[in-house]
Amino acid sequence: MASRKTTSKVETLPMPEMGRRVLIKGQQTKSVIIDAALGLASQIGLEGLSIGALAEVTGMSKSGVFAHFGSREELQISVIREYHTRFEAEVFYAAMQKPRGVPRLQAMFDNWMVQTSAEIDSGCIYISGAVEFDDRTGPVRDALASTVSTWQTALRRAVELAQAEGQLSRDSDAYQIAFEIHGLILALHYEARFLRNPGAAERARQGFSHILARHAQAPAKAVVPTAKARR
Repeated sequence: MASRKTTSKVETLPMPEMGRRVLIKGQQTKSVIIDAALGLASQIGLEGLSIGALAEVTGMSKSGVFAHFGSREELQISVIREYHTRFEAEVFYAAMQKPRGVPRLQAMFDNWMVQTSAEIDSGCIYISGAVEFDDRTGPVRDALASTVSTWQTALRRAVELAQAEGQLSRDSDAYQIAFEIHGLILALHYEARFLRNPGAAERARQGFSHILARHAQAPAKAVVPTAKARR
């Protein structure tokens, strides 16, 4: 009597389907690791991230974590990219629903304020990362600087659009306006996180209002007809 050949369920799956499932599972696992790494970095900084520390937090083996990143440096860069993706979604893209000009610039600042306020206890990777890597060289610093520069460019572009709409003076320096707005957020983080000043958020909002008022487009002067023209 010929013996029956049993075939497992996994073996009957087409190879492309098997590969797709393995890929999805790997991506899901990596997403969980990065999410845990973001939480860890907010507490101990990017420099404190390590394969071993992340393995302990996630309950995975070191080799399992290492397989997804290959190095501590790549882990840090992945965290920076993920932070930037979430920052863009919450601060930048959410503001794109507003009309171009001051309404959009206001929304970007308001969203940034919400983001910063939510990070008072945990810390902002853009700010803490700059402190950690400002005097270093290498791919991690480059990745961090690149994402911050991308955001600053978007902020400056929003200012330029407000100028193009005639809502902010074209004579004002867009770089300077964006610089001052960025400075408000840095001051807010320092005052609220380090000094525990309860009025820091309101002062930042007032500072933004002052910037808009100082650089507002002056209304066009009405032309008063001369006596000769009225004849």
